[in-house]
Amino acid sequence: MKDYNELANLLFPNIKDRSYYEEKYPERKLKEGAMVVRFAPSPTGFVHIGGIFTSVICSKLAKQTDGVFILRIEDTDQKREVENGVNGIIDALRKFNLYPDEGMVNEEESHGAYGPYKQSQRKEIYQSFAKKLVAEKRAYPCFCKQEDLDEMRKKQESAKIKPGYYGAWATCRNLGLDEIEEKIKNGEEFIIRLKSMGNEEKKIKHHDVIKGNIDFPENDQDIVIIKSDGLPTYHFAHAVDDYLMRTTHVIRGDEWLSSLPVHLELFQALGVKPPKYAHIAPIMKEEDGAKRKLSKRKDPEAAVEYYSKEGIPSDAAKEYLLNIANSNFEQWRRQNKTASIDEFDLQLNKMSVSGALFDMIKLLDISKSVISRYSKEQVYDLAYAWASEYDEDLKNLLETNKEYSLRVLGIERGNEKPRKDIAKWSDLKENIEYMYDDRFLNKEQEYVYQNINDKEEVRKIINTYLEKYFDISDDKQIWFNKIKDLSEELGYAREVKEYKQNPEKYKGHVGDVSTVIRIALTGRANTPDMYEIMQVLGKDSVKTRLEKAIK
Repeated sequence: MKDYNELANLLFPNIKDRSYYEEKYPERKLKEGAMVVRFAPSPTGFVHIGGIFTSVICSKLAKQTDGVFILRIEDTDQKREVENGVNGIIDALRKFNLYPDEGMVNEEESHGAYGPYKQSQRKEIYQSFAKKLVAEKRAYPCFCKQEDLDEMRKKQESAKIKPGYYGAWATCRNLGLDEIEEKIKNGEEFIIRLKSMGNEEKKIKHHDVIKGNIDFPENDQDIVIIKSDGLPTYHFAHAVDDYLMRTTHVIRGDEWLSSLPVHLELFQALGVKPPKYAHIAPIMKEEDGAKRKLSKRKDPEAAVEYYSKEGIPSDAAKEYLLNIANSNFEQWRRQNKTASIDEFDLQLNKMSVSGALFDMIKLLDISKSVISRYSKEQVYDLAYAWASEYDEDLKNLLETNKEYSLRVLGIERGNEKPRKDIAKWSDLKENIEYMYDDRFLNKEQEYVYQNINDKEEVRKIINTYLEKYFDISDDKQIWFNKIKDLSEELGYAREVKEYKQNPEKYKGHVGDVSTVIRIALTGRANTPDMYEIMQVLGKDSVKTRLEKAIK
């Protein structure tokens, strides 16, 4: 064999030249500053909320810069792949209303001009780039068997030196062309390794968009780039893909930070400019006074499926993730109470370096605010869709009388200060069930009247209200004035402040009286606006409920 071009052709016969793919996937015609980003998971079954966090950031940055958000499936480790793993990833993204501009749309199909977007379908592309590296003496075939590598590692460990395939330990690095040719013709199995030019004694200085300026020892390992089955390793595939898909920013978890020297050397070996890297700190959980990563084994909220089952709207989860992504989001939301999150300007350099704590209370609080901004039609449609999958009883409740259900869901909605009693769809039935007569009237109620708990006094308040003050056609101000009149007639202060100034003069105040009526009507002390509740229930229902309470 004469030269390394001949070796490259022997290793990769009938593989197109790298220039073919560079022409096929040209530079994108995007405006200056447009970001091309990708979410690149493996189809191994479990979609972590951290993956959604990354996707929310990628999607947001692509939208606000008129860029491109790609879904790429990294399935080169096919032993770990699960059945329908790609569809599982796509479904998880859709549950959060995340729709990539390019990428996989099901297990085998994709859309976009820079595909295929599944690494197992790009085998020849990787081999083309590996072939070029072999011809340039930057890669070589390695014939070491696993037992050889195991023996090498034992020697390195006993000598207490760094393990790996590098320097003098890279035994196949210096094989002659004729020896390589003979081994190939004898059918010996081989892999392709990168010939590293790095020196561990030297430092790489790098600017990470989130972490800032960092430095690492250079990579000196001759890493595997093509495995014996012809598929690439993750390291090589990601470099080739990000180059050909014209990725501008690689946004990924900071567990990949230690791989950065390898990845930068791969781009250098390929002779192309690397994308900018932004390593996201993991979402953390506080436990026993210490912080740890949110764990799919320990924490149900780590799984995407948790949010679906609980009925936390995707809008709320995304808003919460933006809240932990940029510390200035909370202030922006206070100043823009009804604005779409699309209007928020996300900045990578404002992300936490150490990792934000997951706070379920904060998430549910945000969810209440998000749901409070929905119209009654949105609440109905989203709750009905959730109930159709997770709660047959709620589904039946909503659909039996749709128009009435819409009126129930419209109580205190669209006001300047809308109701915020619903945090998730799994809470909804508990929050509205009392509004349905067939449930409320047929259920044994336990009326706990709080400050006024004398039965005769309760009966007197309700009877007097029904006999003298009840008129469903009253407007809200007249209705409330009548509650004040009722209070005054029965010895209660018309105003709370009057009672506080002279508590010995009154039995209580107007709030105590209205609470009796509220509990008699609904069975609970805390509800949305009582006037609106009565308007939705209607005259007959209100009368029946109050009479039931008297009995």
